[in-house]
Amino acid sequence: MARNWKELLNNFAKFMIVSLIGTVVDLGLHSLLSVYVFQDNYWGSYWLAPAISFEISVIVGFVFAYFFIWKDRVSERSTRSFFRHLGGYNLANIGCFLIKFVLLQAFHFLFVRLDWLQSWDLEPTFCNLLGSIFGGLFNFWINEFVIFNKKKEKQETTKQ
Repeated sequence: MARNWKELLNNFAKFMIVSLIGTVVDLGLHSLLSVYVFQDNYWGSYWLAPAISFEISVIVGFVFAYFFIWKDRVSERSTRSFFRHLGGYNLANIGCFLIKFVLLQAFHFLFVRLDWLQSWDLEPTFCNLLGSIFGGLFNFWINEFVIFNKKKEKQETTKQ
């Protein structure tokens, strides 16, 4: 049976709102870390800061996903269920992070090669944003169809 497109679009809209919140957390924390903590430090700005900011945004995003977006797909509400879903969500987001991270590096090296934005303090954050767009699309797909996959309802055939 085909998926309900209305439900899919509704979940995508909710996911986009939550992703916007996560992106603000990710970019805001990444900016603070790369400008104030890891200033003029390639490894700090392009490796540590995005890893730290991304993981914090994952936790924020999961709380919204578990209690807001896919709440009707969680069959049992318990501490075990919460952490089991968090584990799957975190693993999926690690995959998203890898996509984002590779693209962040690619955009950075492209901008260096083209000599674009090199004097801009927020260039690492901009590269992070570009990578996040592609990682986010993968993230929605994996959450909708794997982690919070809608269980097929058993259809009872009753003849009256």
